[in-house]
Amino acid sequence: MRRLFGLPVAALLGVVLLTAGTAAAADTQIPLTIEKNQFQPSEVKVKANTPFVLVISNKDPKAAEFESKDLRVEKVVPAGKTVNVRIRALKPGTYAFFDDFNHQTTGRIVAE
Repeated sequence: MRRLFGLPVAALLGVVLLTAGTAAAADTQIPLTIEKNQFQPSEVKVKANTPFVLVISNKDPKAAEFESKDLRVEKVVPAGKTVNVRIRALKPGTYAFFDDFNHQTTGRIVAE
């Protein structure tokens, strides 16, 4: 078996995977709903400099697309489905988002 830094490669790989899994599990999950062409809540407050996951549920009968030019994120949310969108740690500030299929559906994330 190969060794790296005096440890078996398999052991090092296990440590890396365990550490990555722990970090991902620690991300805060924030629910966001699309219903009647509105985001609920329309303003999401998060802790600055901390990554999080938006759990977006689309309760409308048509698909929506969560998009944010500020965050450089876009994700289609099929009708009646839920998707997770991982957001990197944000600097303090306000970040706009909208439904690219319905530009009247808007919201914002406030990192404090």
